[in-house]
Amino acid sequence: MGSATREALAASKQVLDATGSVDLTVAAELFQVGRVVGDSLQLRSLLHDSAIPAATKSAIVERVFGDGTGETTRSLVSSLVTARWSSAEDLLEGIEDLALRASAVATGDQASIASELFAFGRVVSSDAQLELALGTKLGRPEAKGVLVSRLLDGKASPATVTILSALVQQPRGRRIGELLRHAARVVADQKGQTVATVTSAVPLGEQQLERLRSALSASYGRNLTINEVVDPAVIGGLRIQVADDVIDGSVSTRLGELRRQLAG
Repeated sequence: MGSATREALAASKQVLDATGSVDLTVAAELFQVGRVVGDSLQLRSLLHDSAIPAATKSAIVERVFGDGTGETTRSLVSSLVTARWSSAEDLLEGIEDLALRASAVATGDQASIASELFAFGRVVSSDAQLELALGTKLGRPEAKGVLVSRLLDGKASPATVTILSALVQQPRGRRIGELLRHAARVVADQKGQTVATVTSAVPLGEQQLERLRSALSASYGRNLTINEVVDPAVIGGLRIQVADDVIDGSVSTRLGELRRQLAG
């Protein structure tokens, strides 16, 4: 990710935070804008081109999305396209990022959304047919969105359903697990939190989880949301992943290292 994109992402978050009224309709419209821009190389190139004046880009947004989106959505999109992005693909990522953050802002419960995204990811990873149905490039995107909505009807928050339905329709080359981990990180970040995935052989008690959360929060300097994974294969100990950081103190890993040393 280039420096221009990092600055543009930070600026778009500031614009969202300063926007008075953001509901789930705005989030859904932003996801729809992302699909339209993603499906049109010409439109994507125009909106990314730094040689085109900001006023012209805003006029393009009004002309293309004026009939299908609200004023708040178009204003947010205009702020995105008038910023400088390192690439046209980064602009597309920026639209998705803003839609995820808008989904979180609309509900005010980012931690719950992150947990539901994580839980859905576990369900998909344990069901090969479902993973294939959602991950295949052959199916119609709209059908995947409908499938997610039906699966989660009454079982997840409207914000989570909106996010998942949108992501499976526009994966941008990412596998389902990667999609959901990224989305969980963004919605948690909107609340100033970080997601930690903790894997253990047996369920941890509430006090253990709270002590772990407190220790990790102190180490990373921000609040953490913990997603717990129970996997008997780790045998004992813990495996902790925070963003790209992995702390692996599991018995299975130590045994593997010992076997490699003996074989070496």
